[in-house]
Amino acid sequence: MFRTNFARGAALGGLALVLSALPAFAGPGISDDVVKIGILNDQSGPYADLSGQGSVVAAQMAIDEFGGTVLGKKIELLSADHQNKADIGLAKAREWFDRAGVDVIADFSNSSVGFAVQSLARDRDKVTLIAAASSDFTSKSCSATSAQWVYTSYSNGYGLAKALVKSGYSSWFLVTVDYAFGQAFAADIRKAVSEGKGQVLGEVRHPLNTSDMSSYLLQAQSSKAKVVALASAGADMATGIKQAAEFGIADQSLVAPIVFITDVHSLGLAAAKGLKFVTAFYWDRNEETRAWSKKFFAKRNAMPTMTQAGVYSAVRHYLRAVEAAQTDEGQAVMTKMKELPVDDIFSRNGKVREDGLMLHDMYLVEVKQPSESKAPWDYYKILATIPADQAFPSLEQSECPLVRK
Repeated sequence: MFRTNFARGAALGGLALVLSALPAFAGPGISDDVVKIGILNDQSGPYADLSGQGSVVAAQMAIDEFGGTVLGKKIELLSADHQNKADIGLAKAREWFDRAGVDVIADFSNSSVGFAVQSLARDRDKVTLIAAASSDFTSKSCSATSAQWVYTSYSNGYGLAKALVKSGYSSWFLVTVDYAFGQAFAADIRKAVSEGKGQVLGEVRHPLNTSDMSSYLLQAQSSKAKVVALASAGADMATGIKQAAEFGIADQSLVAPIVFITDVHSLGLAAAKGLKFVTAFYWDRNEETRAWSKKFFAKRNAMPTMTQAGVYSAVRHYLRAVEAAQTDEGQAVMTKMKELPVDDIFSRNGKVREDGLMLHDMYLVEVKQPSESKAPWDYYKILATIPADQAFPSLEQSECPLVRK
């Protein structure tokens, strides 16, 4: 009996010593003793300039600010090209989550890939930080472990039109790419114009990847509308801007819902001058954005797009949340991400809302005339700041199942 009690007591004493040696934050802690971050985006196709390796650089800049560690554990960065294919992106995410121990994946820049990975991450209790346009990421498809940074189809369609109608641009003509993306943006623009007591004088739809927009632009020109809206993106948007310049559509304001500074750089000011759009970030907005962007430029030889600056902000905020939560467990980190304000070069007093939408101000900008630009990448004039509560839909409008009705 004495031996049994003695053995039992010795075992308990040993257990106490083991427990006392555990870290003070003992809970889930840091899985695998490392925090792994994945950047999954287009690195070889049409979105490579606006995200691609630039987003990898931006994420590394956020990691470097932490000295490469959080809670005394190493931070590792991985990256991969999803080639704008949902199956490829999903396969890479599954490999990262299940075998590589990745805790969070950021960027995407492609909604179809984003939706596929967001669903997988929900099942794995992993975090996704989404820089893609669809408003459904934080509405019908919202997740307790995902957040949407940068912009949405609402902010850049409805928000753009609302700001311009308020400034007196009351008549519109829509040149719309004929598939779901363009139709969604056109619907948001129509809604904002109608609510602002303006008029949509006409709309014409064109096929995806058309090389000739002359007939569509001539109809827009003959409408005499104050605004010609290109409800398209990428190559279609660039084609529309180039051919509008060739036709001399100067008496009408040209707008587009999604434009990146790399698009303007590629087009040149002679073609893009006067183009109006909404952006989440401009490198030359203030001293802080200039200082950070010059560091980025030194690494990439290009100024950051709003997506790249947004990836920096999202990764930085994620690491702050890991530090505050004392763990990299998905839902615990996301809870802290929603509690902490987003305060950095991308956003001052930003907030991750209950549905995962990161609320921040947006900026209505106009591309400068060539004579107004003083140096390379000096491209935008900021016409107005759109407050977060006007740029994005209210929580009451959200269809997110996480939102208490």
